[in-house]
Amino acid sequence: MTRRRAERGGRRAERLAAWWLRLQGWRILGMRVRTPVGEVDLIARRGRMLIFVEVKARATAADSEAALDEWRLRRVVRAAEALLPRYAKEGDVVRIDAMFITPWALPKWLQNVSQL
Repeated sequence: MTRRRAERGGRRAERLAAWWLRLQGWRILGMRVRTPVGEVDLIARRGRMLIFVEVKARATAADSEAALDEWRLRRVVRAAEALLPRYAKEGDVVRIDAMFITPWALPKWLQNVSQL
């Protein structure tokens, strides 16, 4: 798979994940937010809950879950920590979530996969 094709697939998965969150009552605050230490795919808020979401899209559920290893998760945590001053409000509950996108299946949403 070419880099460009993988990039398009990743963006499509992130849009799908964002719409899934919107359907669950979340407001999307940011998509593909970059920091010097990493990137967060989605940032969303519902009430006092603020979530930073890593989205993985693969051909199978097992491949998607395997794509989120400790190294990648640590990068998301560091990026989320860098973004907290911009997005968090006093009293917010903040968590790191993951969403796995596979063809012909509903998104699989794992909540609180890591602590800040």
